Amino acid sequence: MEKSSKNIFDFIVVGTGPAGAVIAKTLSDDKKTSVLVLEAGENNDRDQPIRDSRFALELEEQFFAQYFWQGEGAPQPEVDNRTFEWTTGRLSGGGSSINGEQYVRPTPSVLRDWEMLLGPLWSPENAIQTFKQLENFHGKTNSPEFHGFDGRLNIRQAPLNPPTMTKKLVSAMEQATGFRKILDYNDPKTPIGPFTRWQLFQKNNGQRESSSTAFLSSDIMTPDGIGVNGRKLRVVYKSTALRILFDGKTAIGIEFLMEGKRVRAFARKKVIISAGINSTQLLMLSGIGPADALHQAGIPVVFNNPNVGEFLTNHTLNTATFTVNRKDIPELQNDPFALYTGGAFLPNPLTSKNNRRRGVQLIGIFSEGSLNIAILFLQPKSRGRIEIQNNDPLKIVLADEGFLDNRYDMEVVKAIYKTYITDIADNLSKIDPHYQLVSPTLETIQDDEELENYIKENFDHNHHQQSSLRMAPFNRGGVVDRFGNVHGVDNLMVADASIIPFTVDGNTSATAYLIGYTIAKHLENTL
Repeated sequence: MEKSSKNIFDFIVVGTGPAGAVIAKTLSDDKKTSVLVLEAGENNDRDQPIRDSRFALELEEQFFAQYFWQGEGAPQPEVDNRTFEWTTGRLSGGGSSINGEQYVRPTPSVLRDWEMLLGPLWSPENAIQTFKQLENFHGKTNSPEFHGFDGRLNIRQAPLNPPTMTKKLVSAMEQATGFRKILDYNDPKTPIGPFTRWQLFQKNNGQRESSSTAFLSSDIMTPDGIGVNGRKLRVVYKSTALRILFDGKTAIGIEFLMEGKRVRAFARKKVIISAGINSTQLLMLSGIGPADALHQAGIPVVFNNPNVGEFLTNHTLNTATFTVNRKDIPELQNDPFALYTGGAFLPNPLTSKNNRRRGVQLIGIFSEGSLNIAILFLQPKSRGRIEIQNNDPLKIVLADEGFLDNRYDMEVVKAIYKTYITDIADNLSKIDPHYQLVSPTLETIQDDEELENYIKENFDHNHHQQSSLRMAPFNRGGVVDRFGNVHGVDNLMVADASIIPFTVDGNTSATAYLIGYTIAKHLENTL
């Protein structure tokens, strides 16, 4: 397609997830800057499974074809050669429209590492101010100065009245770990401890809040993607990005597939990739990546960067299952949108007791008559990689997440069972004998070989993929600089969880909003 006024914009953004939607809305706020946004999926905000938070955990487990990319990762040698889904949301809002809704900010200890590598733009202080601008917080906190109350992103702390099952579990966690119950885990003063209330991406009525509902809502655009009130915004759905267009080493546009046809659009200023787990593949298809691999795939090299696709990181996920007191179950329906039955953030059990850095996330979930504790290790040393198969943009990449490749990760997960889970089980059964640990059994936990086998068989997949396009200097493993600019080329940026430089200590969605808004505000200041 030739360039014409109809297909030239100031900015092109690929993806409507937490980063992409925030960037599109922020850049078009001045009513002068034109922004084209490409979304491979549809606008499903009105569909009940997307709108109604009670479907959130079911969505994460089922990967419905109408809402998800359909992909599978490489077999994982350290997890009995099992394979796991390689997927995220393929709809308006991206992953924020299908995730488990947990709002967990990265703590200052993580962000200090970012600041040391990247400078003050990514300092804990700046991050707190950014979150305050984004947030509309509905909940209780001892430190309201760390929360925002008039942002676009509704955050609901739930449930208002924690049920008996939650109280029993959290009391057992307190007694088992020695850490007192905390009210607000996103308060930088209280990053560690058990708690009865999760903070969720929800409106007050319990409906899901996504990047689509918060930043592409009816006051921003029509349901079919036309900016309103003079906003020069155009969101095109059912449009899959195929490759970035270059003039030499300058990004000038995007080629994409729309209703079976290849279409081109051009950007006067920047092309911004916010495609989540698909961003790495899009860069490689466009000639940015390890030169040898690109040559083998038949892709002309624009810039040789062996860091592209490396350093892929994901948190580990295992579970422990308990019987419950049946009398405690009906009370859970008092707030069916609350989703979770308590939780905790705790230190890595293999570090010193004085450590106040988050290493473990425990999530209480009542499901199918049992109380499950989801166990996430937040400081994995294992790293995976993403490799290109060939020059077909519709082929799934070879994503190897490298679970448990570093022996240290297995040792920590074992320690979590041997310390935290064993002690929680002991204290919970004393509080109410109806609560008994059934999987793994205490005998399994005490047998090192059996425990390892259990962890491998029980291992599950998180949607916390990060760092495959690290934000760092080129000589320190970077693909983008501190502002999201792609090394080695001009006018091309990446802004999503793939650029996380050091593993975050919790769910990744809040961090993706932080990345999107920080980069958008920096861009806005340079216009």
